[in-house]
Amino acid sequence: MTALHGDESVANAALNAAFAELERIESVMSLYRPESQISRLNRDAVLDAPDASLIEVLRFSAGVAEKSGGAFDVTVQPLWALKGMKPDAATLALVDWRKVELGEKRIQLAPGMAITLNGIAQGYAADAAMRVMRAHGVQHALIDAGEMNALGHNTEGAPWRIGIQHPRQRDAFAALARLENRCLATSGDYETTFSDDFSRHHIFDPHTGESPGELASVSVLAPSAMNADALSTTLFVLGAQRGIDFLRHYPGTDALLILKDGRRMATAGFSFAA
Repeated sequence: MTALHGDESVANAALNAAFAELERIESVMSLYRPESQISRLNRDAVLDAPDASLIEVLRFSAGVAEKSGGAFDVTVQPLWALKGMKPDAATLALVDWRKVELGEKRIQLAPGMAITLNGIAQGYAADAAMRVMRAHGVQHALIDAGEMNALGHNTEGAPWRIGIQHPRQRDAFAALARLENRCLATSGDYETTFSDDFSRHHIFDPHTGESPGELASVSVLAPSAMNADALSTTLFVLGAQRGIDFLRHYPGTDALLILKDGRRMATAGFSFAA
């Protein structure tokens, strides 16, 4: 995190509070903490008194799922154990966002189901940390919580610039994006791959249980990092043309898509940095 402020003590207080907020969200949404709320939900199939942030993220996820025809689905967690291999019918039947019973006081899953928020929680965390920054009076900041949230400008008085990882060259950028009070999220087949040819990786098509085969990388610019995070995954599953068409549901969003053959597609409003 970077916070710019005329008073260093204000900037430090904002940073400390923002990191504390990230820690709180991890305690709710991390799959890697056995006592997080999401881990308890997956283990017990029921969670009483869910945190308001968890309800917010699951409701937003359901909205994206509905608009995308299920291309975005937080219930794909059972597919992880298969490492991108085609699932059997019983496993695939566990993937259905509509079977999540979401209430203010209780969240309940059907037997055998499990949720992952890895396609949205990092974006939500970046937004939450930025809200804390703003509350402390910071007007210029950059937060990388796995996805990027940018506010104001950098030390040179210019928009923040972020390099987008090249999907096939580990130490290279595919492009530079300019973040003018927008957020950036990228989904790629290279992040966790189960095969040398990138055909099997951590992004699953909820309808087939297998990894989508058209795209290598999707980067989305959006007004919120949660929005950008969820949409980058959704577009990856939908594919290039359907994905670009889908962005019409979300004003203020743009995307850069890199196909597996190296070709690139970008919407007209994607802000490339010089």
